[in-house]
Amino acid sequence: MNIGEAAAASGVSAKMIRYYERVGLIPAAHRTEAGYRVYGDADVHTLRFIRRARNLGFSVEQMRDLLALWQDRNRASARVKALALSHIEELDNKIRELQTMRGTLEHLARNCHGDHRPDCPILADLAADATAE
Repeated sequence: MNIGEAAAASGVSAKMIRYYERVGLIPAAHRTEAGYRVYGDADVHTLRFIRRARNLGFSVEQMRDLLALWQDRNRASARVKALALSHIEELDNKIRELQTMRGTLEHLARNCHGDHRPDCPILADLAADATAE
C-alpha cells in the first residue's frame, strides 16, 4: 500500500509517517521503481503501536525504547514496566506544573477588574516576570 493508504489504515498522517522514518523510529519504506513508498501490514501494525504510544504521551525516544522492547520477544516485562512508571512520574510532574499555572492564572483573573480601566494585574504580573529573567 502507498503512504496515503498506510496513513488511513494506521491513523497516522502521511507527514508523521515520513517524520518517523526520518528520525529512524521506523525503517525506511521499500520503494517502487518510481520512488513511491510501499508499506505492508506489519508496517501498519507498527504505526498503530506508535500512534497508541504517542497518544499516551511517550516521547520519540521512549517510543524507540518501547518498539525495541516490543520487538524483542525475550525481553523482561520489568523493563517495560519501569519505562511506563518513569513516564507516569513525568506526567505527574507535568500535571503539577499545569495545576500551578492554572492556579496563578485563576488568581490573576479573579483580581483583574476586566473593565474600561487600564490597570491589569495579569499584564503587570507578566511584565514583572519578564524583567526578572
